[in-house]
Amino acid sequence: MPDLETSVSPFAVALELIRAQTKKPVYETWFRNLELLSVDEDVARIGTPNKFVKDWIEGSDLLHLLALSLREAYERELTPELVLTAEPEESEEQSAILPPQAPKPAAPLLEKDSSIQLKADYVFQGFIVGPNNRLAHAASLAVAENPGQAYNPLFIHSAVGLGKTHLLQGVCHTVLNRPGNQSTKILYLSCEDFVNRFIEAVKDGELEQFRYKYRNVDVLVIDDIHFLADKERIQEEFFHTFNTLYNAQKQIILSADCSPSEIPTLEDRLVSRFKWGLVAKIDPPEFETRAAIIKQKGEAKGYRLDDEVVNYMASHINSNIRELEGAINRLVGTAHLMNCAIDLPFAVQSLADIVGGDAARVTMKDICDVVVDRLKVKLSDMQSKKRTKRVTFPRQLCMFLARDLTDLTLSDIGGHFGGRDHTTVIYAIERIQERVSKDPEVSHLVDDLKREARALSSHGR
Repeated sequence: MPDLETSVSPFAVALELIRAQTKKPVYETWFRNLELLSVDEDVARIGTPNKFVKDWIEGSDLLHLLALSLREAYERELTPELVLTAEPEESEEQSAILPPQAPKPAAPLLEKDSSIQLKADYVFQGFIVGPNNRLAHAASLAVAENPGQAYNPLFIHSAVGLGKTHLLQGVCHTVLNRPGNQSTKILYLSCEDFVNRFIEAVKDGELEQFRYKYRNVDVLVIDDIHFLADKERIQEEFFHTFNTLYNAQKQIILSADCSPSEIPTLEDRLVSRFKWGLVAKIDPPEFETRAAIIKQKGEAKGYRLDDEVVNYMASHINSNIRELEGAINRLVGTAHLMNCAIDLPFAVQSLADIVGGDAARVTMKDICDVVVDRLKVKLSDMQSKKRTKRVTFPRQLCMFLARDLTDLTLSDIGGHFGGRDHTTVIYAIERIQERVSKDPEVSHLVDDLKREARALSSHGR
């Protein structure tokens, strides 16, 4: 994390936190020119001279990132309110490229105790179906049509950024928007929040209230259930919560970055129950699906991309959907800010640092494979909570290499290793950097692993 001086304003601290968690092009395009206008009791008014930047941040996960960074910097809850400080003139050419978009319908509301809220565009209609996700999509549709009856529980697992969250939220949207279902209780939260709330309930002597809250819903959706690893007491609690809901024919939907049997130290009885309904894996999308996603995302932003551009992006960005979306955001944002059309030369130039070198083609799987092979450590151990030297050093190596060789954010990297947060990843990167500078053997090891990861990636393609 950047070394922040105490004299720096909290807003500057918030921007530095964002800079540490995002790639440079994301920060430079969307955050660098933001300025603080005022801070009221619970609202931070933030100015931007560009309407496109304002609309983009407000309609994406960037607004959530901004809110989290403000909370950490100011040490209190603040809602960011973006204000246009200078209305730019819009040429006829820009209007033709970006036609007026119909406002998105508001997302239906979940139970108030949900820690994850629905995104208006995470519906089934906007999900591109391909061979890599067909089973997970079909199962999610079946669950949405008949919750508690078809595939209970539904367990979806995949690597980061392949569409798990989109499917989970698609189910929630469908259930809540069906006539007569407005009173349906859906509780949607991360496993980390479930764990933290359980600990708080035990500490405050409110365990009965906790159990009533989580065992009296119609649909329970838990994201990143692999966070239960190494938590025996909480596994016991979730076991009984699961049984209560299942026996009452209430729908349970779970997501993870691995299958139930691969979650470290998960009790056998939970592994068995997670397999009672359907376990569906989402694989990385193949070329045709990637191309369809690029076309759809481009049109959603007001651009009909040429086939040459689509094929170029689909051929070079193939690890996950989130990276595709990031590339589309870059392309569209740059084109709009520069007021120019998108053709193949423009796409190649704009995306050069994403698709131009070996670094962008290496995946987290490539990195983990070479580290596991070289250091003879189990991937499941690196993804667990173990902190022995035999596990910690390879895990830190993976994080360091991922930051150097991939386009993943710090949070994405942490998500591959048991849901660790970005501060843990930053610490790991700094530790390896320190060892590389002081220990020639570690320096040689890092260079070897980089070459092996690039070679494996190239061979795999």
